[in-house]
Amino acid sequence: MAQKPPELTDLAPDGVAVVDRKGRIVGFSSAAERITGLTYDEVVGKPCEDVLGRELGRLVGQVLVGGEVLANLEVPLPTYRGDIKVWVVISPLRDVEGGRAGAIVTMRDVEEVARLARELCERQGELVEEKQKLEAILESIADGVFTVDGDWRITSFNRAAEEVTGFSREEVIGLPCEEVFRSPTCRGMCPLRRAFATGGPVYDVEVEITRKDGRKAPVSVSAAPLRDADGVVIGGVEVFRDLSPLRQLSKELEERYSFGQIIGKSKPMRELFALLENVAETDSTVLIYGESGTGKELVARALHYNGPRREGPFVAVNCAALPESLLESELFGYERGAFTGATRSKPGRFELADGGTLFLDEVGEMGPSVQAKLLRVLDRKEFERLGGTRTIRTDVRIIAATNRDLEVDVASGRFRRDLFYRLNVISIRLPPLRERKEDIPLLVEHFVRKFNERMGRKVKGVSPEAMRLLMDYDWPGNVRELENAIESAFVMDKDGLITPEDLPEAVRGMRGSAVPEGKGLLDEGERRAILEALESTGWRKGKAAKVLGVSRTTLWRKMKKHGLIQK
Repeated sequence: MAQKPPELTDLAPDGVAVVDRKGRIVGFSSAAERITGLTYDEVVGKPCEDVLGRELGRLVGQVLVGGEVLANLEVPLPTYRGDIKVWVVISPLRDVEGGRAGAIVTMRDVEEVARLARELCERQGELVEEKQKLEAILESIADGVFTVDGDWRITSFNRAAEEVTGFSREEVIGLPCEEVFRSPTCRGMCPLRRAFATGGPVYDVEVEITRKDGRKAPVSVSAAPLRDADGVVIGGVEVFRDLSPLRQLSKELEERYSFGQIIGKSKPMRELFALLENVAETDSTVLIYGESGTGKELVARALHYNGPRREGPFVAVNCAALPESLLESELFGYERGAFTGATRSKPGRFELADGGTLFLDEVGEMGPSVQAKLLRVLDRKEFERLGGTRTIRTDVRIIAATNRDLEVDVASGRFRRDLFYRLNVISIRLPPLRERKEDIPLLVEHFVRKFNERMGRKVKGVSPEAMRLLMDYDWPGNVRELENAIESAFVMDKDGLITPEDLPEAVRGMRGSAVPEGKGLLDEGERRAILEALESTGWRKGKAAKVLGVSRTTLWRKMKKHGLIQK
């Protein structure tokens, strides 16, 4: 049996294997035995690739032939625990005459390094006592690490910190940390200050820093105070990870399933995205059909900002929100003295949208007089202000939207046939959420991320039970109602995970029976759903509209239609 010679490398935490010029193992440290689970007697004299695996054997062969140093490579290593990931450095060995005598392989277990990083925040006192040992380890950690003294001046700065920030350690040692990171949180309660204030570690706080080149970078920060042997705080340590690659991946995934801010991966949405990409490049008039809350204005904005008029203005008008006389002055403007109170001239939305896009939401609610005047603009590209005689030319793309069945309105004489054909050059129908329920998890993830950023929260997502309720609900208010439900759940949530108890009562009770506008369900079902929403909110119309996912104007109109006026 071969006798393993004593080696200085046995004192090192990294595994070391020595290979001769023929690629056979001639040295194997105790740390290498620990990492691989193999003993010196089992490996000495064997080919390197039989012991360290084909990939590492190939790299060793490359060093033996080329004589170059290969550093900081992550490769698989077969062990008694199965394949693990190790970081390796392979250096050539030379004889006294400078010839190639073999190679030395230094390996470090990636999981072991990650564990050391996690323990960094828990072993503050040992950091001072083992500084020299840890400095070598910190250089191999993928996360940025720096320490500060009691005056917030940087005392150490590892290689990964240099890569994330763009600053070299020579530039930052001795500087106040806020001059290096330049984050909005630096002058407030930054993670390090919070750690000092609480006396314990702070984990996974997302902040934004400014790199040396001026670019912003999102990072996840963990911090802890450093104490001496007597427990006195002498400084602090911060570990941070660049989130830019994760954010980019998330953005790419979202862009893959979105057009602008419209999100979905279901077949109806993929077909919609394909249509929008074609329509966006044109300048044609578009009519968007969709129930309340399906995102008609989002589609209009996406068409504008992805089309040839993207540099021009996007102007939106809700035709249902104004009486006919006010809508006419809002669209076409007025001259001074045109009516009582017109003390000065005012341009209309057509003038404001010149060179861009005018979005006419709820166009089906437009009265006959405005319909006639709109038809003239579409025909001649010109109009006069109220009370004016000067003809104004306009270059505007019209995108209209409605939740009504305009063909029915045309047949009944409520909507002009000629105007309908002018608006309906290209028609786009938005699917209701109940017809694309496979998009709900994607939408929920989007809204959770949105409200986390807006509210400064760290909600992880929704529980499986809550997701089942969200998937089973019919969503009469469509995506708008889903967004409102998630926002409401954020308000109710206390533990960072949305559960059924955090969801609105309508979702928990599965009362999704409100009739979509312009669709063929019975009026009685619509009346019952509106009444339930009003009673559950104490007849507060704003909250009831939010539950149903419709505007207050739409709710009020339907209340009058069904005689639901509180006495």
